[in-house]
Amino acid sequence: MKNAKVFIVGAGPGDPGLLTMKAAECLRKADVVVYDRLVSEEILGFIPRHAEMIFAGKAARDHAMPQDEINQTLVDLAKQDKIVVRLKGGDPFIFGRGSEEALMLAEHDINFEIVPGITASAGCGAYAGIPLTHRGLATGVRFVTGHCRDGHHLDLNWASLACPETTLVIYMGLINIEKISAELIKAGLPADTPAAGVERGTTPDQRTVITTLEKLPETLAKAELKAPSLLIIGKVVDLADVISWKTHAHESLLNEPS
Repeated sequence: MKNAKVFIVGAGPGDPGLLTMKAAECLRKADVVVYDRLVSEEILGFIPRHAEMIFAGKAARDHAMPQDEINQTLVDLAKQDKIVVRLKGGDPFIFGRGSEEALMLAEHDINFEIVPGITASAGCGAYAGIPLTHRGLATGVRFVTGHCRDGHHLDLNWASLACPETTLVIYMGLINIEKISAELIKAGLPADTPAAGVERGTTPDQRTVITTLEKLPETLAKAELKAPSLLIIGKVVDLADVISWKTHAHESLLNEPS
């Protein structure tokens, strides 16, 4: 494995312009690319024709390739003395399971490198005109997953999350949105806290729905938001009315559907 190396690369949230120069460089020299469902066709276009492409899939409750198999595939490819790029949507270390893959490579003494990407929270927030922190509105931000493993209940520390001075960003939260809304309100977060759902953030198909925490489940259902979508809850969401700079290019539902 003299020349073998695995690059665990973040592809960003969707807009190919947000792909980092380092990520593009890794793709250009790859012998094989193992990529996820959320990597856009435009970004896949950076992959050279000679490189082998392996689809790893992965959507909520629908894994084209189980994580254990992905881990083993990376090891097997590296042992063939190949330059491997593991291409993941967003950032590999923010709910991307990149650390699990890195641990597997480390256990097998395989040379690897982590290439960060713009995570969905930063990309979707910026393109929707929602800053994750803002002086006087949010002193911090929390990233949580709204998805649970099969056979498990969503069991978060709701009391710690229900802080009016913190922006809450929820990945993969559509499936459990009714529980999320109810539990946060029960834990003390005001029902009228501004809340948003951003579908396909940073892409030409981006949609932004803005409402309140209490009405978020109903509003998302009426708007028929689909995955991939990101939920943002907190006072900063109100700023989208003023600084949502992409409204001319993307449909933005700044009020609840009637």
